Amino acid sequence: MPTPEEASTSTSPTPPVTFKSIGLINPLLEALESLSFKTPTEIQAEALPHALEGRDIIGVAATGSGKTAAFALPILQKLWEEPKGLFACVLAPTRELAYQISQQFESLGSSMGARCAVIVGGMDMPTQAIALAKRPHIVVATPGRLMDHLEKTKGFSLRNIKFLVLDEADRLLDMDFGPSIDKILKVIPKERTTYLFSATMTTKVAKLQRASLSNPVRVEVSTKYQTVSTLLQYYLLMPLKDKDAFLVYLANTLAQNSIMIFTRTVHDASRLSIILRTLGFPAVPLHGQLSQSQRLGALGKFKSGGRKVLVATDVASRGLDIPSVDVVINFDIPTHSKDYIHRVGRTARAGRAGKSITLVTQYDVELIQRIEQVIGKKMELWPTDDQEIALLKERVNEAGRIAAAELRDQALNGNNKGRKRRRDGGGRDDQDRDDDVVEAGMPVKRKRGGR
Repeated sequence: MPTPEEASTSTSPTPPVTFKSIGLINPLLEALESLSFKTPTEIQAEALPHALEGRDIIGVAATGSGKTAAFALPILQKLWEEPKGLFACVLAPTRELAYQISQQFESLGSSMGARCAVIVGGMDMPTQAIALAKRPHIVVATPGRLMDHLEKTKGFSLRNIKFLVLDEADRLLDMDFGPSIDKILKVIPKERTTYLFSATMTTKVAKLQRASLSNPVRVEVSTKYQTVSTLLQYYLLMPLKDKDAFLVYLANTLAQNSIMIFTRTVHDASRLSIILRTLGFPAVPLHGQLSQSQRLGALGKFKSGGRKVLVATDVASRGLDIPSVDVVINFDIPTHSKDYIHRVGRTARAGRAGKSITLVTQYDVELIQRIEQVIGKKMELWPTDDQEIALLKERVNEAGRIAAAELRDQALNGNNKGRKRRRDGGGRDDQDRDDDVVEAGMPVKRKRGGR
């Protein structure tokens, strides 16, 4: 028979995990409190204790699970103990994600004065070189541009960094950054702590893990692909020729909501944003062929509520935390089911409700059935008013003609700028491109030298 002490301890509930009980220092606890981070998410609770012990981490977790803080907090805690410049390097697949990671580092490290530099394509190299010369604590970069600086910027090296983070590693490797990452791994110290975070463990990621981590701890959260329970998922069946009219009908019906529309190609993202604007909807495009300032501007307008509709390619489907998206519309069904999950994950975040509506033509039935099988749910049919759609068709077709003319003008004006950019050497920066080129099987056009 157990003693009273033994009996009482065996029935007492385990105390909840808090940031304090994990062992974080006061400056970080204050920053977390000011950001209203109350309790650790699942990935943070699992990864932080091992990270604070100095172990290498492989984190497998879906987007929106709080993994940025899971690698930022241990780095900042170590930085507090031994402050020095060029302390950590974080590699991210897209420019927007790099900016978002940098913002989180600066917010969490605000009370200790943590300084970040974002090194991505599409921005001025000399300005970035000056930022690197000031020896920021954290460098957040896309691999292509970081490699350019390592090769061309005098006095800049990562020989003394203590931490390397590969965020969204599966996407980094999907986008053919492999050669750049291999080169970066050769010029950074072997004695370092490495964190590898990925939504999926592909064979490429496993190979990278073997090359860059020593005795890592694997932390896995929700391995099954699934959508959150607060997301209501619908489909809408239509003939391909009426797809634009159905989209405008949805925009009209959902006019009070903030809407993200996903397309497969850059051309459709541009075309649909012009059609919607022509018909009076405040829409902005977001894709890899916009300049960096245009991309940040589009995101800023949408986040602040200045624009209600964001028309984006898959460059916006991963990692971006836009708090108040009410509805996600899939204008094109993604070929891969995991991309569907990432797209609809832009809404119904952090326990909130949200809706997703997928446009299905006669050619997409098999794709939608495959997605339903993966998520383990049947989507409901979104109700429509056939009469209203019939009335819209003429106006939508007219807006389509206006959009086609505007895009032709842009293409003519853009050709001269494009030639200049190629002369200046776009190079590896072009790797921060949309996956639509690969996904739609579109050949990359090469202009022949002529006149």
